[in-house]
Amino acid sequence: MKFLIEETEEEQKAYPTFLTNNPQAIAILSNKLIQQILQELGKYPCCPMDLARKLKQHEQKIYYHIRNLEKFGLIKIERLEERVGATAKIYSVVSPVIAYKLFDDGSVIDKKTRATEIKFLKPFVEGGKLNSVIVVGSPDPHGKYKSPASDGYCGINLTMFLGGYVDEIKIPFYKLDTQVTKDDMKKNLIILGGPKTNIITDKINKQIPIYFDYSEEFKDWVIVSTLTKNVYREKYCGIIVRIKNPFSEGKEILLLAGKGFTGSRGAVLGLSKYAKEVSKGNSVDSNVIARVVRGIDIDSDGIVDDVEFLE
Repeated sequence: MKFLIEETEEEQKAYPTFLTNNPQAIAILSNKLIQQILQELGKYPCCPMDLARKLKQHEQKIYYHIRNLEKFGLIKIERLEERVGATAKIYSVVSPVIAYKLFDDGSVIDKKTRATEIKFLKPFVEGGKLNSVIVVGSPDPHGKYKSPASDGYCGINLTMFLGGYVDEIKIPFYKLDTQVTKDDMKKNLIILGGPKTNIITDKINKQIPIYFDYSEEFKDWVIVSTLTKNVYREKYCGIIVRIKNPFSEGKEILLLAGKGFTGSRGAVLGLSKYAKEVSKGNSVDSNVIARVVRGIDIDSDGIVDDVEFLE
C-alpha cells in the first residue's frame, strides 16, 4: 500500500494513497460531477441510484461516470445488496488520496515511515497516544481454571513495539485481567494471553473467528479456525485476532495469545515484526484480521525470535 505523508508543524499524517501511472485517471478528476461522486462515496459507500438521488442527477449519467471510475481503479465494489428483486452494486472509493508520479527521482527520504503499522494500530494508538487498555493475565492462580499467567512477560516486547508510535504514556497503561472493570470492557482493548490464564480472553473466546478449545482427546488446549477448519496443537502456535468490541459499539479488541507463553510470544512477534502481513487478513477472508503464527528459534539459542504464518 502507498501512503501520502503530510507534515505540519504540529504533527505528521499518513493517508492511504492510490498511485496511478495513467494520466487519463487524473484527467477525469477535473469533472465537477465526478468530484461530487467521489466525495459522496468517501462519506459512505452507496449504489449509483442512491448517488443520482443525492446529487439530483439522471441515473444514466451517474452510471456512465461510475463505469469510468471503476475502469481506472478509482472506486471499487464494496458489496452487493438485494433490492426489490434486483442486485445493487455498492461502491466505495479506494483511497482518500489519488496521486500521479511524474518520475522516480526526487524523493526526500529513504527511511520507511511505518505508515502501514500506524494505520493498522488505529484506534488502539491515535495521535501519538495510547487509546486502549492493555490487559494481561494475573500471575496468581485465578479464574475458573485457577491458572497463573506467565504471558505478561511478552508484554515487554509488546510495549517496546507500541512505544515506537506513542509520544505520551499515562501510568498505569495496563491492567491485570482480575482488575478489569465493566467500564474498562467498553474501551479499546489489547488483550495478551489465552482463555486459560486471561479471564477477559475467556469472555470473548467463542466469539472470535480463531479460538481456543480444550481437547478431551489430547487433554490439552488447541487452536481452532472457523475460517480454514484447521486445528493447531503445537505449543509454539499463537493467534493474532482483531474484532469489534462486543461490549461497546465503535470500540475494538486486539487479541495476542497462544497456548502458553511461547505461543503468546509468537503472536506478539508476529504483530511487531510483520504488521503489514497481519493487516492483509486471513487467506479465506481478507476482511477478517485473524492469523495463526508459529514461533521459530532462528538462531537456536532456545528463545523464539521469529514466526511463520500458518494462516
